[in-house]
Amino acid sequence: MPRRLHLERTLGWTLLCASLTSPASAHNIKISGDVAGTWHVEPNHAPKAGEPARAWVVLTRKGGQILPLEQANCQMAVYSQPRKGNDSPVLQPTVKAINAEKYQGIPGVDIVFPKTGLYQLELSCTPKIQGSFQPFQLKYDVTVAAGTTPIPSTKTSLENTTGSAITQAKKSQPN
Repeated sequence: MPRRLHLERTLGWTLLCASLTSPASAHNIKISGDVAGTWHVEPNHAPKAGEPARAWVVLTRKGGQILPLEQANCQMAVYSQPRKGNDSPVLQPTVKAINAEKYQGIPGVDIVFPKTGLYQLELSCTPKIQGSFQPFQLKYDVTVAAGTTPIPSTKTSLENTTGSAITQAKKSQPN
């Protein structure tokens, strides 16, 4: 009987914890050296192609102290997945200090993903004061769903511009 009671108690705690966790509160933690990064992508870890999204990272040192952007030089690169060794980033959004939830001055970027699919966000940081922490790099994979805003392709825009120019040229020629 004690064994069954222990199993029921463990199962009960597991179910309670699972019910309290929702996708809206899901954050992903990545670690590099002595810094941990808690990633969040708005809206709700479910960005859509062609629509504004915001990614932010709470950087925490060992011991729990927040590492604000004012103490670091950070860059973000966004890569399409699967990624090959020498692939260039599809986006390099500017990292800026933002306030999100209860955090102040943390690194964040505004992103508009160009199309649906899997992307990897890569945050690289070095200390502004040498020796205050080891340089680090954190990576986070995000899946981008189809958006409601159509994204014009470069080819289509170019064809439309070229087509309009040809039509105008034909109209201006004498018969």
